[in-house]
Parts: sequence; structure tokens; C-alpha cells
Amino acid sequence: MSMTRRTVLGSAVVLAAGAGPSTAADSGTSSAESPLLWREFTRAPFTHPQIPYIGRAGCDGGADRLPRRPVVADVRDFGAVRDGTTDSAPAINRAIAAAGRAGGGTVTVPPGTFRIDDVIRLGWSNVILKGAGSGRTTLYATKNLTELIGAYGSRYGGDKSGWSWAGGLVWLAPRARWASLVTAIRAKAWPFEGWTGNNRDEWRRLATVAPERRGSWTITVSDASSLRPGALVLLRLADDAGHSLLEHMCGGGPGPEAYSWDDKTKLTSYVPYEWPVRISRVHGRKVTLERPLPLDVRPEWDPQLTTHVQALTGSGVEGLTLEATETPQQPHLLDKGYNGVVLQCAYDCWVDDVTVRHVDNGFGLVAASACTLRRTRVTGRGSHHPYFCREGSHDNLIEDFTIEERTSPAPANTQLHGINVEGLSSYNVWSRGDMRMGTFDSHRGLPFANVRTDITVNNNGRHGGDASAGPLFGARFTHWNIRVTNARAGLVRLDALAPYSATVGIDEVGDFDQIDVPDFTGDLHTRLELYGRPHAVRPRNLHVAQRDL
Repeated sequence: MSMTRRTVLGSAVVLAAGAGPSTAADSGTSSAESPLLWREFTRAPFTHPQIPYIGRAGCDGGADRLPRRPVVADVRDFGAVRDGTTDSAPAINRAIAAAGRAGGGTVTVPPGTFRIDDVIRLGWSNVILKGAGSGRTTLYATKNLTELIGAYGSRYGGDKSGWSWAGGLVWLAPRARWASLVTAIRAKAWPFEGWTGNNRDEWRRLATVAPERRGSWTITVSDASSLRPGALVLLRLADDAGHSLLEHMCGGGPGPEAYSWDDKTKLTSYVPYEWPVRISRVHGRKVTLERPLPLDVRPEWDPQLTTHVQALTGSGVEGLTLEATETPQQPHLLDKGYNGVVLQCAYDCWVDDVTVRHVDNGFGLVAASACTLRRTRVTGRGSHHPYFCREGSHDNLIEDFTIEERTSPAPANTQLHGINVEGLSSYNVWSRGDMRMGTFDSHRGLPFANVRTDITVNNNGRHGGDASAGPLFGARFTHWNIRVTNARAGLVRLDALAPYSATVGIDEVGDFDQIDVPDFTGDLHTRLELYGRPHAVRPRNLHVAQRDL
């Protein structure tokens, strides 16, 4: 074997089949085992060094039941026709707007095929667009985002198409934010896409935050007079000249301290780190949050609670298929924008029982937090990013998802990624997945504290990411109960690759095709348990087990 990631396996703590006794509660068979890592985690769930706390990921803190709202409109009453030939996009958008102006509710789309020649814009909070089921209601999209909005370049230069990683033909984003993005794109002023506007300057300070440790649910602020229970705020952490915030995201220590950060200009443009969170309680200067702190709060990072652009909250898309007209997949990073469903600047929103077919990119989370994607499926001629999670997306839950095999061969110079995460995105979960193609994609940009659990994967995709975007992984990535059907290690087995990571219960795998080496030198403090025995690991699903703790 050549000098690759496996040759530095000594940096991992390896606990094989005899790691510890199984428990009666967890044992479904005589070979079932409760990993030492799980027992450690239950004693310190909010501060474990390798496993992040993701028990409240998703809409409404990961609730099993998604919100329901009374029916207030049927798209046919606004002129939609289910004949597959009449453009129904204007009627559907009128129905959504009427529901929004009425204060929210459910807009129904009956069985049938509705042609859409424009973006379906869900920009009103507390509105649900609900079909009759993904096998009964179809939105048939005839145009791409380049045709509808215009060419979209990259704020980092080059001839790439921004529709390769942004925008959807069903687009959930607050109205003002969507309008500002479209205006910037048409002016060729390529924007930042997150919570503080196109130039990251649409915010004001509400309070300074006192030092606190990762995992705390309560913080102390300088002035709580502008803070109210239920309010959505941003925790904003800047970096210092020595990049100690980025080092902290990687777990700290000699490896991150020795890393060259200054030339990672794409990565440093993602800072400050912006974490949306609701306030649960205010008592004097003590503020309790609905989720524990994702990182330490230190004075050198100028920690603040701030405002943000208007958010989209309480909205969802359910029970339909979005099918794009079938065209060949474009060369890598030149997508036209036959994209599926995207949530942007959205919080406590969801997608349920939705299929996308023949799309460039499937389901996207762009500066979206605390959202749930449930029972989603990507099918058809093959996608660039079946799922993407970027631009500081946090605390999202993607569960019961499927990536089907492509129905036509991949054209030359195209790329397949898989379930993507990048751009300082953190505490996201992919759970109960059937990936018949793709990989556990990191596009660099230092994502950290993300979990993939209870997934079967044909690991045949490749990751992307510019060198200027920095490390593939930060600390506390966890892959738990992963069945790898083609025995390829790449980006699935994390020991000797991701710092302070945990790989628990995966099939035996080997290095071939795209092979990576760790970004950091020295001891990575990684953990590997129940290697080659995914059938044995208990609990089988890390997210469900954390939620039920």
C-alpha cells in the first residue's frame, strides 16, 4: 500500500469487535454491541469530543409530526390546469401569495400533471404547498433557472455557473431575500447568499455574549432588553488574526495550529460563523437557547447576538413530484439550473414526500437551519448534487431519503457528488438513507459536527472543493451504521482523515478511486469501533437514539 490515509491509522483509537458488552435493551441478536463511544456519549452528550449532539436537529426540534395548517386555497381556483400543457406557475404562485396574505394555511395541488414555466416561489411564512402525494401530483418544469433568471456566476471568479450549487425551481425563501438575490444575479453582482444579505452587512448587534463553553444551553449577555422568548437571533462569531476560531472548529491542538490558514481565502470569506437559534427563556441577563451552543464563546471572537434578514418560518412543501424536462446533464460546474427544491434563509421549514426527477441538483439547503427533509427521492437521468448543504446551514435533518441509480449513462465531463456538506455548515444529520449512487461528499469549506447514520451506500461518487476552501472536515464528524455495498472507503471511513471524528459500525472498505489524505498533521484523535460489523452496532440509528435520550 502506498502512503495514503490508511498508513496513519495509528492516530485513531481502534476498538474492534470485543469493545464491550452488549446491553439487554439494545441487543436484537447475540452479536449486537453497544460501542464504548455510545456509553461515553450518554454521560456527556453535549460536550463529547468526537460525537456531536444532534438530538434536536430538524424542524421544531426534530419533532416526529410536522405542522399541519387548514386548507385555505386550491390552485385550480386561481387558474391552474392539470392537463400537462397549460402553464400553471402563475396560478400556483397566486394561490401561495393569497394564503400568505391571509396569514398562512395549506394550498392544495390535486392529482394530475401541472406544467410550470416559472419558479414556484414559497416566500410567505406558515404556508404549506401540498400535493396529493409524490406518486399522484406532478409539477412538470419546462425551463431552467438560466432561462428564467439569467446566468449566475461565482463570487470567487472563473466561468462556473452558480446554478450548479444554488437555486431551485421550487424555492422556499423569504420574499425580500429572494428578490434581492435575483436583482443581484441579474446585475452580475454575485451575492453572498446567507442570513445577513448580499454583502453580509444587513444586521445589527442586539447584545454581546459573555464567555461560555460548547454545549451550554444558557448564555449571559450584556443587555437583554431587546431579547424575547421565541425570537430568532444569530449568534455571530468572528475570527482573530491567528485563526483560533477555525482551529477550534477542528478540535484545536498542534495539527490545526500548524495548518496554513492565510491562503485559504474562500474559507476565510465564510467567517464570521452565523448560527440561527430561537430564544427559549430570558431571565435577567441569562438567556436560554432552544439548542446547546455549537462552539465555545470566547471574547477574542467578538461574540454577539444579532439581527438578520427576514426569515421564512413554518412553511413546507409536501406530496408531489417535480419533474424537469429531460435534457443531458451538463459538464461539471456548468449546470443550467434544472434544480429541484431549495430552502434558503429558512428556519423550522420542511419538505415531505417529494420526488425530483431529471434535475441538475436535487434538494438544497442554503443558509437554512432547523429544517427537515423527510421521504425525499432523487431519480431520473442523474444529478450533479443530489443533495447539497452549504453557506452556513445548521441543525437540519434529512431522513428517509433515496438517491436512485441514474436512468441514462453519465455524459463525459460530468460529476456526481452525493450528500454534500460545506461552507462551515454544522450539526446536520443524514439518517435512514438508500444511496444507490453518490458519496458522503465534503466540498471543503470546513464543515464540522455533522452525522450520517443508518445509510446504505454504493460509494461511487467523488467530492469537490477548491483548495482555497480549506479542510475537508472539521471536528466531530460521525458516521454510524453505514453499509457500503462496493467496499470503497473514500469519505465514508473517517479515521486517519477527519480530526476528532468517529466511525462506528461500517463495512470493511478499502482505498480506490479518489483517495484523500488528512489536512492536519499529528494525532487526529479519531475513533473507530465495530469495524466490519454494521449489523452489530446498537443503537442502530444515532440520531433516533440521541433524540430519545
